[in-house]
Amino acid sequence: MIGIRAVYIFAGLVFAVIALLSARDSNNPKRWANASFWGLFALSFLAGDYLGDFGNGLLVLAMVLIAGTIGLGVGQGATTTPQQREASARTYRNRLFVPALTIPIVTLVGSLTFRNITVGGTALFDPAQITLVSLSIGVIIALFLARTLLKQPVLAAFQEGRKLMDLLGWASLLPQMLASLGAVFAIAGVGQAIGGLAAQAIPGDSRFAAVAAYTVGMAVFTAIMGNGFAAFPVMTAGIGLPLIVTKFGGDPAIMTAIGMVSGFCGTLTTPMAANFNIVPAALLGLRDRYAVIKAQLPTAFLLLAANTVLMYALVFR
Repeated sequence: MIGIRAVYIFAGLVFAVIALLSARDSNNPKRWANASFWGLFALSFLAGDYLGDFGNGLLVLAMVLIAGTIGLGVGQGATTTPQQREASARTYRNRLFVPALTIPIVTLVGSLTFRNITVGGTALFDPAQITLVSLSIGVIIALFLARTLLKQPVLAAFQEGRKLMDLLGWASLLPQMLASLGAVFAIAGVGQAIGGLAAQAIPGDSRFAAVAAYTVGMAVFTAIMGNGFAAFPVMTAGIGLPLIVTKFGGDPAIMTAIGMVSGFCGTLTTPMAANFNIVPAALLGLRDRYAVIKAQLPTAFLLLAANTVLMYALVFR
């Protein structure tokens, strides 16, 4: 059965290639720091199951030490020149979008159909990880199409990927780290503590107050944590399940779907979501590092209000 382990191996191999390319980049004064950082990240995917909790903890601390003391540099990938890219764009025109659009299409189709594929009565793909497996297959197909349709060398994708990872640096790991932190908070009982405070503050018979506490809490906690996946287990365990679902009989599917979108409203408002809000400002060379956040604030508040009303209208039906 093809499951999450295959996805981890694929991701680990990709980052291992990025680490090797970083080590070979003599134009990057911090090439060995980059190679070590991405090499350790690759090791976490390839051998994390065998390292154990303590070993993975040491691995993460080593990555923090590299990024916090030495820092990561920006390499010079051996890819095409701007003139060559302009010529390629004129030649291939809209065909350039085929590999990129292949990834979401294969992911969607695979999520809906791959679970039905069996070999000898056994499912070929793990149903619990079907979306991630489909995404990985989509990436592999996209790489193949880019190679055959656009006549690009195999390493071009890895070089461009390395350039992007160098520009983002350690911030590219924030979603994964913050999602793990949310799981730690949930295990530690933070959700129950928040639920106890919410139960005291929310009027006992007010469904709207419970919904508003959940949606606004998702946005606020996401702004604090920088990631909606970190806020979700805490707010759902503390407010969503005990109040909206258990007490008032709300639909958990509708609650969680709209709740996650409410959390993303908080993502738009916080510098903690550095990879979304701070890194783009740096890449664009904006003078105001918070310019992206300031532009997103009106949308965030309007969308949060709309989500609150939408959840109240739908979750109890």
